[in-house]
Amino acid sequence: MTQLAIEPIHNRDVGSNADARFRADMLARIAFVRAFEAKALDLSKTTPPAIVGSMHLCAGQESVPLAALAALGPQDKVISTYRGHGWALAAGLDPTSVMAELCHRAGGVNGGRGGSAYFMAPDQRFIGENSIVGAGVPIACGVAMAEVAAGSGNVVIVSIGDGAMNQGAVHEALVFAAYKKLPVLLVCENNGWAELTPTRVTTPVERLARRSITYGIDGVTIDGTDVVLVRDTIAAAAERARAGHGPSLIECKVPRLWGHYNRDVEHYRSREDRASAAGRDPLKVLGDQLVSQGVISASQVETIIAEQQARVEALTKTVLAMPLTDTETAGANVTGTAAFKPASSGATVPEELAYIGAVGAALRDELKTDQRTVVYGEDVGNAGGIFGGSKGLQKDFGVERVFDTPISESAILGSAVGAAMNGLKPIVEIMWADFMLVALDQLVNQAANVRYITGGKTNVPMVMRTQQGVTPGSCAQHSQCLEALLAHIPGLKVGLPSTPQDAYDMLREAAADPDPCVLFEARGLYPMKGDVRRLGEVKPVGEARLHREGKDVAIITWGAMLHQALAAASTLSDEGVSVSVLDLRWLAPLDEEAIVDVVRKAAGRVLIVHEAVRSGGFGAEIVTRLGELLGANQPLHVKRLTTPDVRMPAAPHLQAVLTPNADGIALACRELVSRNIF
Repeated sequence: MTQLAIEPIHNRDVGSNADARFRADMLARIAFVRAFEAKALDLSKTTPPAIVGSMHLCAGQESVPLAALAALGPQDKVISTYRGHGWALAAGLDPTSVMAELCHRAGGVNGGRGGSAYFMAPDQRFIGENSIVGAGVPIACGVAMAEVAAGSGNVVIVSIGDGAMNQGAVHEALVFAAYKKLPVLLVCENNGWAELTPTRVTTPVERLARRSITYGIDGVTIDGTDVVLVRDTIAAAAERARAGHGPSLIECKVPRLWGHYNRDVEHYRSREDRASAAGRDPLKVLGDQLVSQGVISASQVETIIAEQQARVEALTKTVLAMPLTDTETAGANVTGTAAFKPASSGATVPEELAYIGAVGAALRDELKTDQRTVVYGEDVGNAGGIFGGSKGLQKDFGVERVFDTPISESAILGSAVGAAMNGLKPIVEIMWADFMLVALDQLVNQAANVRYITGGKTNVPMVMRTQQGVTPGSCAQHSQCLEALLAHIPGLKVGLPSTPQDAYDMLREAAADPDPCVLFEARGLYPMKGDVRRLGEVKPVGEARLHREGKDVAIITWGAMLHQALAAASTLSDEGVSVSVLDLRWLAPLDEEAIVDVVRKAAGRVLIVHEAVRSGGFGAEIVTRLGELLGANQPLHVKRLTTPDVRMPAAPHLQAVLTPNADGIALACRELVSRNIF
């Protein structure tokens, strides 16, 4: 199905003949999408079903994506909701590959990895569907940022349902888009139902587009079944966006002809509501309109519909003859590997820098060496970061590459996902790790998925910096250590720098990596000074660092606990106890070889130390890995020393009795060494 060629709005013949031809073309396209959706619904009801799982079909709403994309150029980007088959087809994706994706066949858009609600083809301008309500809007902001940076003049159109207008991520993204004047067209397909609940019940606003006023952006409510009105409204909004006037919100009133999903029997819906929707069916309305205007006859309408049904039947036969995706690929393309980068010719001699100064130096060097790099977050630009990590960068690199954002974590992380997918290399700051939790979706459900779903065709080279850990006076909402939470997520890479040199090196490693990387900096270490060599070699992420080598006991740790472990090892050395100290640095990917090596050299005696609480902490993962990797012939005795399972008090004297320290580490090592366990 090819994209309908439409002349630019300022050259278009807007006379009745041109509009009549357009309506006739739209009738055929709507009939095709309707037939496609009807066939998909049928395939989910066969025995056994050819399409398994939930499917959200767009019957009654087809006119919006088809007319909207007729108004846009072939390079403009598209993001849709999970009710997105029509948007994908309108964007120009091959219908056979779309149907194959729904049927989980090898020839599918994503080889069955995405399925009905989450397939994507960024290489074909369809950034993708999104099965998380409203989550595509922050991503659209990032995609638009990259278009602006490239000077392409392209716009990004993103669809949501009326229920999504109550999602926090949507509002954050609107604030962000308005602030940056981004070329984003937000289309709200208002079918009157927020899943199984009438929109009027939960949203006491007759026109959802009126909400745009509060963000300082244009908003309009239109009849989404009028293809000419949709086309011209989108064209005008796109022209405005291309001229640098920012985003628009276009609310399209449409009927929902079928249920929320393919198994929905709509027991909650009145006959009157169904009848009202059927009366607004764009296929019927458009056909009747063309017949009444004498453009085509009623029999020609029937012929057009039958022809499109035949096309769908033919492509379905092709799809059902396709093989299923090879099961050997089921675990492929979760992450990629960055290439080793040798030291720059401008590599410096070591200079003394504070930990936070080393972070700033790494940001500066990335901005210098890669023009795709952008640095942003709350207070990151003008103020230089609340802890000074980006001090002076905006002045030296400009407000387009180093900038402040609204206090909108979902918009920050979501825009980073979109920007990274579309050619930029964002390094974003989330002020406290605790604050990351309000935007976790954009890391877990968005950034971590893209490489896998696209089979490695698209990746997300973004970095999220944040800081964590206990400091005097820090409350329970400013002190959590959350590394295990993200290390659990396939597709994310997670590191914890412990020294100024590592703060520099690991940020540059993360920036060079092709996948989303999260760096948990230790706030308590920010003032720590040490020698830092800049512009040295950049190694692939995932390498641990052995700080001390010993034979009596091994300490495995990361983050701020490294320095407590080194102090304990020094004390034990004076007592004649030989201690290894291994700083993992990266929890994902994990340097298993270094772990096995250090434990074997210590005859299986190992103490794992982390500041995070005990239950579900990453230390338990290491214990299990050791049991799996060492085998039955290797004696193993393990202890863990962690913060207990407690919320963190603000009072320093209370914090001190909860978090591990050098004395406690030394005591645990003595216990391991003194036991006659072998």
